[in-house]
Amino acid sequence: MEYAYVTLIAAAALWGAAAGVLVPRPAYRMSVEPEEAWRNACPAGHPLTGPAQGWLGTARCASCAVSPVPAVSVPVPAATPGPGAPEAPGEPGDGTAVRAPAVYRNSVVVPAVTALACAALAAAVGSRPELAVWLLLAPFAVLLALVDRHVHRLPDQLTLPLAVAAAVLLGGAALLPGAGGSWPTALLGGPVLGAAYLVLFLVNPNGMGFGDVKLALSLGVALGWYGWEVLFVGAFAGFLLGAVYGLGLVVLRGAGRGTAIPFGPFMISGALLGLLLGALAV
Repeated sequence: MEYAYVTLIAAAALWGAAAGVLVPRPAYRMSVEPEEAWRNACPAGHPLTGPAQGWLGTARCASCAVSPVPAVSVPVPAATPGPGAPEAPGEPGDGTAVRAPAVYRNSVVVPAVTALACAALAAAVGSRPELAVWLLLAPFAVLLALVDRHVHRLPDQLTLPLAVAAAVLLGGAALLPGAGGSWPTALLGGPVLGAAYLVLFLVNPNGMGFGDVKLALSLGVALGWYGWEVLFVGAFAGFLLGAVYGLGLVVLRGAGRGTAIPFGPFMISGALLGLLLGALAV
């Protein structure tokens, strides 16, 4: 039994690492402002080709992978963003040019983080059927966190399908023996957490984006699987992590109340903590 448990964790980590290698490519393509089209070329101008119309592959395109990436600059609008508005990737917009976004570079950080998250989920959940759901959704959660970190945006093309996928996949897991959660509570958890975030958005639109409200739908479904207590803990953990990060910016960098920070990564991290605690409590 112990050997099977260790094997399960190792397999989950390998899955996370393999999926994490493919995350930076779509993160680079989606890290644009809402009114802009997805990127279809690398910073050097090479078309992004490959499986799934160029969405699958390593961060750097094939041409850049065989030779050093040229020192290409990406223009940044000169307009100053309003309060709470995201800055473009790189240096703040001042009409000058900056180097290509860091998300384009190949890195071991994203695969390592994805592998660690998947391994932790496998260790907490064990062989229960919902583990397959968490492992499938984890790379998309990392992708959302990356995009939000770079452009303060959570695309509808990811948040809304993720909520539907979580509900459908957990419905399938609930039909299998050994499931450790409640599908009806998961279905209720999405609208409940989404409604709570909607209220916060209406109270303070400058402090929270509407993309966070949509992300709360899928996180509510996942956290609701393990019950209302887990949903509350996961949501609270997200706010706590965001508050600690904001306080750190104030202390270390002198940031003010109007400084915009991406909240999606903290929501996702808090949800991960909630899922781990919920799975261990089953």
